[in-house]
Amino acid sequence: MNKPLTQHVRPDGRPLTLQEYEKAGGYAAVRKALKDMAPQAVTTLVKESNLRGRGGAGFLTGMKWSFVPMNAPKPKYLIANADEMEPGTFKDRILLENTPHQLIEGMILAAFAIQADNAYVFLRWAYKQAAKVITTAIEEAYAAGYLGKNILGTGFDLDMHLHTGVGRYMCGEETALLNSLEGKRATPRAKPPFPQISGLFGKPTIVNNVETLCCIPHIVNNGAEWFKDLSRGSDAGTKIYGVSGNVKRPGAWELPMNVTMRELVEEHAGGMRDGYRFRGALPGGASTDFLVEEHLDVKMDYTSVAAAGSRLGTGTMIVLDDQTSVVGFVKNLEHFFAQESCGFCTPCREGLPWVEKILHTIERGEGKPEDLKLLEFHTKYLGPGNTFCALAPGAMEPLQSALKYFRKDFEMLIHHKISA
Repeated sequence: MNKPLTQHVRPDGRPLTLQEYEKAGGYAAVRKALKDMAPQAVTTLVKESNLRGRGGAGFLTGMKWSFVPMNAPKPKYLIANADEMEPGTFKDRILLENTPHQLIEGMILAAFAIQADNAYVFLRWAYKQAAKVITTAIEEAYAAGYLGKNILGTGFDLDMHLHTGVGRYMCGEETALLNSLEGKRATPRAKPPFPQISGLFGKPTIVNNVETLCCIPHIVNNGAEWFKDLSRGSDAGTKIYGVSGNVKRPGAWELPMNVTMRELVEEHAGGMRDGYRFRGALPGGASTDFLVEEHLDVKMDYTSVAAAGSRLGTGTMIVLDDQTSVVGFVKNLEHFFAQESCGFCTPCREGLPWVEKILHTIERGEGKPEDLKLLEFHTKYLGPGNTFCALAPGAMEPLQSALKYFRKDFEMLIHHKISA
């Protein structure tokens, strides 16, 4: 079982019903954990598995859970972040639409581990099909006794709800998500206190990514060492990697952690389309630094990608080809980030539209040499430590790396006064 997360994804896209999921071994982990394991034992097992969060930051999941005070009075909350607003990212959608009960089982196990009695699936508004599938699956789980009061006669209670957001990139930041869920404006909160102590409605809360939670049933069923052995390196498990752009077979594949960029692009994505040449890629969605041809043999894990100067992020690669304007590529990304800024802090609110305006000027062939210095200024002053959250620093990653690797493209538009 080297593809535990996607082994039951069907070519026609039909989601597994409860009966089909149970027949495939579904909810066995819930029975095992709730009847034979203490909550702390589930947390310890996940910690030993070395599962890192699949939403972008890569924080150790079991460690995150361990920060929740077990003696805190209820309610406690468990939230699945299914917002997936990162450009170029579509991995969670596959799991939501095809194996909804895998997510629900993972959420039950996570909630049991931290002794949460309320759970939410925070879903991106545009995922209409996923909303239908998740709604049906939650109803099935209630009817079968996997949700509600006294689950499987164990005394553990858990209610689960689907919440459809209005669609803001900011909700990928967990405290902004919490504000949105409370009916407030989706702006980030100051930390500390951290959500594990004071989260939704001021109560202990864990927010985990969909792919992260879907790993939990398999870890409970098969053990920490089994999960580690799925990988080719130190980062445990499998990962749903994606590739988009002018490749022959854009898509997503569940593969062992530590595959190389070259394997993803050339083998799984089929290489570049005829007439196009690979120039670079954002390895983990729009808010990561470019990697270029010299990095094709870099392993796609958290440590290796960071050592190469970028981040694994969501593991969903956006490929840049030689027929696409680098300036236009980056300008489109900065336009998105400028739109999605919550406006809470000045550098992000004012700086991102300024960056977009400069790039638009350069793209039209009206740029000046000093524009490059202005862009470099922004990459520093919108960088880490200068804004309230990570949105603006993330927006600067494709820009700063484009200036590093593709500076001649910018200079050509400026000095030759031509448009992209």
